[in-house]
Formats: sequence, structure tokens, C-alpha cells
Amino acid sequence: MPSIFTKIIAREIPADILHEDDLCLAFRDISPKAPTHFLVIPKKEIVSLADLNDEDQAIIGRCVVVASQVAAAEGLTGGYRLVCNCGDDGGQEVPHLHFHVMGGRKLTWPPG
Repeated sequence: MPSIFTKIIAREIPADILHEDDLCLAFRDISPKAPTHFLVIPKKEIVSLADLNDEDQAIIGRCVVVASQVAAAEGLTGGYRLVCNCGDDGGQEVPHLHFHVMGGRKLTWPPG
């Protein structure tokens, strides 16, 4: 069964898209945890970081570059946090690899 992110990529579910290219998609989180909170996802269906292989290097590199570019476009000049949860114990809720980018306020550590 396709994940919610696969449905967003296919435009079956609407999203506030901030960036799209051949490898990835960035869009606002529907349940933001910071004033600015968006996700960057690969278009390739990869379940989690644990499922990466050598062939995925370009995709993951592109996702991180897009996270940086969109963060700059969103005005996160004071900094931001890039988070990738992996598996149930890591807090991953959607079985499609995704990066959270959060900023717009002072973030604390540890996160939770």
C-alpha cells in the first residue's frame, strides 16, 4: 500500500510544495513543530535510512542540498535543524524516507 508521501508525489493528496525536481520533493509539514517546518523526500520509494544502498548516494545528497536551499529561501538565516528519523524506535511514523527541516525559533536539545 502506498504511503501518504507516495500519494503526495503522485498528486493524489494535496501539499504545499516548496520544491520539486526529478529526485526529490519538499513541502510544508501539515503538523508543524516549529514556525518553519517542511519535509524533503526522495521520489524513489525508500523506506528508511536503514534501507539505503550505494546507488542512493545521489538521491540523498540531493535531498540534503534541497533542504539547505529551501531553508535559505524560507529565511532560516539564524539556523535550522535537519532531522531524519529511522524506524519505530527512532520515531519514524511514515514508511518513506524523509527529512524534517525545522527553524524560525531557537531550538532546544535534546529534542525528546
